[in-house]
Amino acid sequence: MMIELRYRILTSFAALAATVLFTSASFAETDHDDHEQQHEESEGNSIEDTVALSDEVFKEFGIVVGVAGPDVVIRTISLPAEIHANEDRLAHIAPRFPGIASEVRKSVGDSVKAGEILAIIESSESLAPYPLKAQIDGTVIERHITRGEPVSQARGRVFTVADLSEVWVDISVYQKHLTSVQLGQTVHISAGHGLAEAEGTISYVSPIVDEETRTATARVVLANPKGLWRPGLFVTAVVELERVEVPVAVPRTALEEVEGSTVVFVRGQDGFAPRPVTFGLRGRDLVEVTAGLKPGDSYVTKGGFTLKSELAREELADGDDH
Repeated sequence: MMIELRYRILTSFAALAATVLFTSASFAETDHDDHEQQHEESEGNSIEDTVALSDEVFKEFGIVVGVAGPDVVIRTISLPAEIHANEDRLAHIAPRFPGIASEVRKSVGDSVKAGEILAIIESSESLAPYPLKAQIDGTVIERHITRGEPVSQARGRVFTVADLSEVWVDISVYQKHLTSVQLGQTVHISAGHGLAEAEGTISYVSPIVDEETRTATARVVLANPKGLWRPGLFVTAVVELERVEVPVAVPRTALEEVEGSTVVFVRGQDGFAPRPVTFGLRGRDLVEVTAGLKPGDSYVTKGGFTLKSELAREELADGDDH
């Protein structure tokens, strides 16, 4: 019986994809822009079907049940950002006297210690060699010198060493968000590709807007002890704008689309039924429910797609019977 039920649930996914459009795009933005629309259910709209599954099926498909109640909705915005070297932790090394590079010991990517010799320069004036040394512990990120090449102060730096144990996350802030992004706000930084999310706070917001991009820069100083956050890496910065405690909130994973309505599956006497809900504040992980779910209701917080699939299968089966 379990194998048959599992087969019905799995095979109903394909049929469901052709009959039910599941859209989560309406929840992607959490900053209440003008284009975000409040989900409203017409009066009297209800879905009577109930799905009853065994505890074994719940466990097998990872279905999680919770109890509705108060929670904190975190309103956020997602902005593009880029990792840069911390300019307060850079050392530009230039020759003191003009001369010829007789020896070059370090290349881009090499780790160095303060005082370590990077190159040997033979002075053009005294013909005596002198060393170019690293001024800080760090990594060589630029090298503009080769053996036998003439160097001078006029030519400028020949090495750049960066301490990458801390990096800057420079966030592009669009004009419409300038009044919302402020010092001290928490920021969640993600790059994908298996890199774990990091968290920091905004320590700087530029007082001017770039003439070309029409954006300002907000900055997070991010600890980088393992060197995973490399300068030049493009990331996403999710800025926390506001934390609001609400009477009822549910995780986004609880929301499903059934018959054109966004629903949560609520436990009743005969099983779980899809119940249309109305939303208030929408946060990064949670959304406020203003109607359709009350404190104390037991509902599916994760895995509702399995119940939706079984519901669609039953409806298809009922249609075949007629």
